[in-house]
Amino acid sequence: MTDTARTPEVTSDALKDTAASDATRPLPSERASLSRDAWLELRLRPTVWAALITLLLMTAMALAPGALTSLLTEGGERCDLADSKRGPSAGHPFGFDLQGCDYLAQVIRGTRPSLVAGLSVTATSLLIAVVLGLLCGFYGGWLDAVVSRVTDIFFGLPFVLGATVILVAFPDHGLGAMILVLTALGWTTMTRIMRSQVIALADADYVRAARMLGARPVRLMLRHILPNAITPVIVVAMLNVGAVISGEATLDFLGVGLQYPQVSWGLQLNAAQAFVLDHPHLLLFPALFLSATVLSFILLGDAVRDAFDPRLK
Repeated sequence: MTDTARTPEVTSDALKDTAASDATRPLPSERASLSRDAWLELRLRPTVWAALITLLLMTAMALAPGALTSLLTEGGERCDLADSKRGPSAGHPFGFDLQGCDYLAQVIRGTRPSLVAGLSVTATSLLIAVVLGLLCGFYGGWLDAVVSRVTDIFFGLPFVLGATVILVAFPDHGLGAMILVLTALGWTTMTRIMRSQVIALADADYVRAARMLGARPVRLMLRHILPNAITPVIVVAMLNVGAVISGEATLDFLGVGLQYPQVSWGLQLNAAQAFVLDHPHLLLFPALFLSATVLSFILLGDAVRDAFDPRLK
């Protein structure tokens, strides 16, 4: 007599466990990727949400300063010299500035130049870095040599001294001049990173295969190299926004950036330095807004860098 194989009994609990595992298993269209894993990691970080909320609030202040001013202050943006340098009160939580204007309204209006400068300079520098980095890293030769020497010159130029010398040539010291100067001094780091990424990827197996199949240089750069080389540059660009905002405030504070009657955090800090002991609110509130904005960009950039770094997985 031969033994017959016994079929294991399938219980209802086992069926439920199998169904649950099938339900939680990602679909083929949701296959794992670095960007998807990074997003899943970023959304679990409280610092990321705190930074995003802060930046959204600053963006709202830059886009609609009048609406927020009328909502948060009593009497709107009225100015009366009798209220000059008066401290915070119930209807005016930030007090008044030197001209007797509501200080909360003035601090809110100082948000726009900083954000416009930070985002415009970073976007322009990123575009320059992508174009020059792709061309220099892919083709090399004399173009790479010239751009490398130019970046060496800019790296050796002190930021504050270089910006001061250039801005003196612009009589109005407007926001456009600030953006131009900060862009001229801020494109080098991202260009170097983009160039090194392109050089590392130019000899990758998938790029060689595409080249053997007849792909043209433009297609190789835009379709195969750029998507894989751009991530580290974007992370640096996010960190660069905070650095640009700090640089813009520094130049305003030194008197070579924006000029009165324009409003910016740097100008407010400059005006408050002579009264900091008797009226500390004049220095405290613009410094708080400036620090919160810069810190939010730095925290967000650090979190994105950590999420996209495969060595930290």
